Parts: sequence; structure tokens; C-alpha cells
Amino acid sequence: MAGPLSHIKVLDLSRVLAGPWSTQMLGDMGADVIKIERPGVGDDTRTWGPPFMKNEDGSDGDAAYFHCTNRNKSSRAIDITTPAGQDEIKALAEECDILVENYKVGGLKKYGLDYDNLSKVNPGLIYCSITGFGQTGPYANRAGYDFMIQAMGGMMSITGDSDENGGGPQKVGVAIADVMTGMYATIGILGALAHRDKTGEGQYIDLALLDTQIAMLANHTSNYLMSGNVPKRHGNEHVSIVPYQTFKTSDGDMVLAVGNDSQFEKFSALVGENWADDANYKTNAERVKNRKSLIPLIADKIIQKSTKEWVSLFEQHGVPCGPVNNIAEILSDPHVKERGVLETIKDENGNDVPIIANPIKYSKTPMEYKKAPPKRPD
Repeated sequence: MAGPLSHIKVLDLSRVLAGPWSTQMLGDMGADVIKIERPGVGDDTRTWGPPFMKNEDGSDGDAAYFHCTNRNKSSRAIDITTPAGQDEIKALAEECDILVENYKVGGLKKYGLDYDNLSKVNPGLIYCSITGFGQTGPYANRAGYDFMIQAMGGMMSITGDSDENGGGPQKVGVAIADVMTGMYATIGILGALAHRDKTGEGQYIDLALLDTQIAMLANHTSNYLMSGNVPKRHGNEHVSIVPYQTFKTSDGDMVLAVGNDSQFEKFSALVGENWADDANYKTNAERVKNRKSLIPLIADKIIQKSTKEWVSLFEQHGVPCGPVNNIAEILSDPHVKERGVLETIKDENGNDVPIIANPIKYSKTPMEYKKAPPKRPD
């Protein structure tokens, strides 16, 4: 069956990650996505390698980075700085349902391609602008990149080992502000589509990486707002749950994620201890208060067996845990394979290109993988 957005057409004027991540999501849902690229240059991420995909003649093609976020799209080279290019964009906008762009604030207005102008051509157009700091405010004209947004937005203040363990500010290992902004963009666009279904009118979406980064701090911001205490880095420890962190095993590392007192009682029995009967550790609130005395006791136990031994034992009794996998290990995991996380898609030469599937699994309108990331347009 066709995807849920198979009736939708998207004009993608975005590049790098946040915008393309959103438009790829829309493409996976069946939307017809037209990616606009600069003639002779293309999306910046085409050159963000190595590694590179290989061309038929064995030479380097586009970077693997480009391939992670540009499937299910076609591509056109249009110079928007020329009157002819601007006319092309206006003609496309007239027939599209959604436009996504991540130019600097006012960057498209000077070409007559801003929302005010294009909404006159197509009143039903949903126009999503993604910037580092949004369309308003004193930082609006600043350029914004994921790394600096993670720093400014508080993420790096809570990521990494604690100061007392010699830690310092640490970014997340993936461009999480970009990826989550792409996700929020998709959600916002789907909401705007629902509104248009009822009213027939399109609308403008102003989305900022900084706003997204702050929004996704979740319990850390609510903890601060309720207590007035500034959250700190705790490494792999959880600020509000104990034990909920990594531990060294005899052959590697594992995670314990004991989320309630019942699980802690089972865990204590399985490691041969009566910690669950100790008033200092019986409840999660007490375990959080007394983590400095409890964690070394747990560490001394966990290091006595292998990761596989502990995981097998704990899983049998409902104690949440897991190995610390590298990417090769998780992609070869039998559960991951059974879930269809690894897919292939045919490129224009008929070759299989490996991809990571969209995690959304619809029962009626499954995700579609029809187009490999497009070759650089002329």
C-alpha cells in the first residue's frame, strides 16, 4: 500500500542535517520530495568524508554522511540567485504542499522566496524554516551549528563525567540537536497538515535548534525549575535513579537500569546480597541519597562475572540490563535483524545501498524505500 503521505509533495530547500532529516522522514512516509541543490556544488554533506560511496568506476562518490539523510528524494540543481531560478522555485512552490528551508534569517526574502511571497502563490503552503536561533530575538542573525547549540543549550553541562571524576563538558556522540530539530519539524509539519485538512489554509513554522535543545532537556529543566538547583554532569549515572548506570564486568561493560524498588529487591537477591532490606537502600530515594556507599558495593559484585553471564541471569528475572555494544555489534544483533532495522535500497545503477530503516512501523501504510539518495545534479 502507498505511504500515508503519498498524496503530498515537498519542496526541500534545506541542506546538511536538520532539514534533510525531516524531509527524509516525509519521503519515507510516501511524500514526493524534490531536493534543490546549488549547481556544481550540491549539499555540503556530499563532501563530508571519508568514508565515501564508490562510483561505478571505483572513484569516490558522495560521502556516507549524505546517504544517511537523503533517501526517497529526487534532486534538481537550481540557482536561486537568478531570476530564472527564482521563477522555478515559485512554480514548484505553487504545486507543493510543504516547503522546508534552513537559510539564515531573511536569506530567502531577498529572492522573493520567503513565506509571505510564496503563500500568495499558494495559500495552502506549509512553510517550515529551520535556523539556529529562530526568526526573532537578539541571536536571530547568528549562524547555528549543532556543536555550539549543544554547548549553549545546556546539553554539554549535563553530559560527560562528573567534575569530581575529572570530567568536563562533553557533546553527545551524534548531532542530537540537528536530529531532534528534524524530528520536531516533521511533527510540526504533520500538525500543520491536519490544520489544513480542516481549514484549507497553510501556515508558517519557525523552528530553532536552540529552542529544540532546551525542550529536549526533559527532566533536567523541570528539576531545576522545581528545586532551583542547577543540574550537573553525572557521567553514566542517573541523577534520580540508583542503580542506573554502567558497571565494569570481567570482560567489558554493562548497563544496569533498575527503575523501581521491586526490581532492586530482585537484583539484590540475584547477586547474593540483602541490600533491599537495608534502610539506606530499600527505596530509590534512599539509594539516591546513599549512592556513594552503594555503587562501590555493586561494582565489586558485577566485576566478578562476564557481561553475557550477568545479562543472561538478570534478564531471566526481569532486572533491566544490557551490554554496551559498539555499532558493529548492535547491527549484527539477531533481534535487530529480525526487526528489519537493516534495509537496502536500489541506486540508479541497480546496486544495493545499505540503509537504516525508519523505526515507525505502520500496520496499514508501511514506510517506503523507493529512491536511493540522489546523485549530484548537474
